[in-house]
Amino acid sequence: MQPRPLPESSSPDRSSEWTVPEGLDAQALERLFELDPDGSNKLVERVIEAYVKSLDRLLPDLQQARAPEIDLNVVRHVSHTLKSSSASLGALKASAICAEVELMARNGETGGLAAKLDDMLAELAQVKQALSTMRMPGPQ
Repeated sequence: MQPRPLPESSSPDRSSEWTVPEGLDAQALERLFELDPDGSNKLVERVIEAYVKSLDRLLPDLQQARAPEIDLNVVRHVSHTLKSSSASLGALKASAICAEVELMARNGETGGLAAKLDDMLAELAQVKQALSTMRMPGPQ
Protein backbone atom coordinates (compact mmCIF):
# COMPACT_ATOMS: atom_id res chain seq x y z
CA MET A 1 0.00 0.00 0.00
CA GLN A 2 1.40 3.34 -1.03
CA PRO A 3 0.41 6.22 1.24
CA ARG A 4 -1.08 9.27 -0.39
CA PRO A 5 -1.54 12.76 0.99
CA LEU A 6 -4.97 14.10 1.85
CA PRO A 7 -6.42 16.51 -0.69
CA GLU A 8 -5.58 20.14 -0.07
CA SER A 9 -8.20 22.10 1.82
CA SER A 10 -9.17 25.71 1.31
CA SER A 11 -8.60 26.40 5.02
CA PRO A 12 -5.25 26.12 6.75
CA ASP A 13 -5.25 22.93 8.79
CA ARG A 14 -3.18 19.92 9.71
CA SER A 15 -4.62 17.56 7.10
CA SER A 16 -1.68 18.15 4.77
CA GLU A 17 0.59 16.74 7.49
CA TRP A 18 -1.13 13.35 7.44
CA THR A 19 -0.50 10.56 5.00
CA VAL A 20 -3.51 8.42 4.21
CA PRO A 21 -2.79 4.79 3.27
CA GLU A 22 -4.24 3.35 0.10
CA GLY A 23 -7.60 1.77 0.77
CA LEU A 24 -8.93 4.65 2.86
CA ASP A 25 -10.91 7.47 1.32
CA ALA A 26 -9.05 10.74 1.81
CA GLN A 27 -12.21 12.85 1.35
CA ALA A 28 -13.94 11.09 4.24
CA LEU A 29 -10.95 11.79 6.45
CA GLU A 30 -10.84 15.38 5.23
CA ARG A 31 -14.38 15.82 6.61
CA LEU A 32 -13.05 14.80 10.05
CA PHE A 33 -10.23 17.31 9.76
CA GLU A 34 -12.77 20.02 8.95
CA LEU A 35 -14.36 19.40 12.36
CA ASP A 36 -11.04 20.08 14.12
CA PRO A 37 -8.97 22.14 11.66
CA ASP A 38 -6.09 23.04 13.95
CA GLY A 39 -5.99 19.61 15.61
CA SER A 40 -6.27 21.04 19.09
CA ASN A 41 -8.97 18.52 20.05
CA LYS A 42 -7.10 15.60 18.43
CA LEU A 43 -10.39 14.52 16.88
CA VAL A 44 -8.93 12.31 14.16
CA GLU A 45 -6.63 10.54 16.61
CA ARG A 46 -9.52 9.98 19.02
CA VAL A 47 -11.83 8.69 16.27
CA ILE A 48 -9.18 6.24 15.06
CA GLU A 49 -8.52 5.07 18.62
CA ALA A 50 -12.24 4.59 19.30
CA TYR A 51 -12.68 2.68 16.03
CA VAL A 52 -9.79 0.31 16.76
CA LYS A 53 -11.11 -0.29 20.29
CA SER A 54 -14.53 -0.99 18.79
CA LEU A 55 -12.98 -3.53 16.42
CA ASP A 56 -11.11 -5.16 19.29
CA ARG A 57 -14.34 -5.41 21.29
CA LEU A 58 -16.76 -6.44 18.54
CA LEU A 59 -14.79 -8.84 16.36
CA PRO A 60 -14.46 -11.52 19.07
CA ASP A 61 -18.25 -11.29 19.53
CA LEU A 62 -18.65 -11.83 15.81
CA GLN A 63 -16.35 -14.85 15.87
CA GLN A 64 -18.34 -16.37 18.74
CA ALA A 65 -21.61 -15.69 16.92
CA ARG A 66 -20.48 -17.83 14.00
CA ALA A 67 -20.28 -21.20 15.70
CA PRO A 68 -21.81 -23.66 16.01
CA GLU A 69 -24.83 -21.85 14.54
CA ILE A 70 -24.84 -18.27 13.30
CA ASP A 71 -26.43 -15.82 15.76
CA LEU A 72 -28.06 -13.36 13.37
CA ASN A 73 -28.77 -10.83 16.11
CA VAL A 74 -25.09 -10.49 17.00
CA VAL A 75 -24.08 -10.44 13.32
CA ARG A 76 -26.63 -7.71 12.61
CA HIS A 77 -25.54 -5.65 15.62
CA VAL A 78 -21.81 -5.87 14.86
CA SER A 79 -22.19 -5.19 11.14
CA HIS A 80 -24.55 -2.27 11.80
CA THR A 81 -22.18 -0.74 14.35
CA LEU A 82 -19.13 -1.04 12.10
CA LYS A 83 -20.92 0.10 8.93
CA SER A 84 -21.13 3.80 9.74
CA SER A 85 -17.94 4.04 11.79
CA SER A 86 -15.99 2.47 8.91
CA ALA A 87 -17.47 4.95 6.46
CA SER A 88 -16.60 7.91 8.68
CA LEU A 89 -12.93 6.88 8.57
CA GLY A 90 -12.93 6.37 4.83
CA ALA A 91 -13.06 2.58 4.92
CA LEU A 92 -15.75 2.56 2.26
CA LYS A 93 -15.25 -1.03 1.09
CA ALA A 94 -15.51 -2.29 4.68
CA SER A 95 -18.62 -0.19 5.18
CA ALA A 96 -20.24 -1.63 2.05
CA ILE A 97 -19.50 -5.20 3.12
CA CYS A 98 -20.87 -4.47 6.61
CA ALA A 99 -24.05 -3.12 4.98
CA GLU A 100 -24.45 -6.31 2.94
CA VAL A 101 -23.91 -8.49 6.01
CA GLU A 102 -26.34 -6.40 8.05
CA LEU A 103 -29.02 -6.74 5.38
CA MET A 104 -28.50 -10.49 5.12
CA ALA A 105 -28.75 -10.89 8.91
CA ARG A 106 -31.80 -8.61 9.10
CA ASN A 107 -33.52 -10.69 6.40
CA GLY A 108 -32.51 -14.00 8.00
CA GLU A 109 -30.42 -15.00 4.98
CA THR A 110 -27.83 -17.54 6.08
CA GLY A 111 -26.89 -18.88 2.63
CA GLY A 112 -23.56 -17.33 1.75
CA LEU A 113 -23.39 -15.42 5.02
CA ALA A 114 -20.31 -17.28 6.30
CA ALA A 115 -18.34 -16.32 3.17
CA LYS A 116 -19.53 -12.71 3.43
CA LEU A 117 -18.45 -12.66 7.09
CA ASP A 118 -15.02 -13.89 6.01
CA ASP A 119 -14.87 -11.02 3.51
CA MET A 120 -15.91 -8.57 6.21
CA LEU A 121 -13.30 -9.81 8.68
CA ALA A 122 -10.55 -9.72 6.06
CA GLU A 123 -11.43 -6.18 5.01
CA LEU A 124 -11.65 -4.95 8.59
CA ALA A 125 -8.20 -6.44 9.27
CA GLN A 126 -6.85 -4.49 6.28
CA VAL A 127 -8.49 -1.30 7.53
CA LYS A 128 -6.99 -1.79 10.99
CA GLN A 129 -3.56 -2.30 9.41
CA ALA A 130 -4.00 0.77 7.20
CA LEU A 131 -4.96 2.90 10.19
CA SER A 132 -1.91 1.70 12.10
CA THR A 133 0.34 2.91 9.26
CA MET A 134 -1.32 6.28 8.94
CA ARG A 135 1.32 8.89 9.67
CA MET A 136 0.25 11.03 12.60
CA PRO A 137 1.50 14.61 12.74
CA GLY A 138 3.79 15.75 15.49
CA PRO A 139 2.87 18.37 18.10
CA GLN A 140 1.89 21.76 16.78
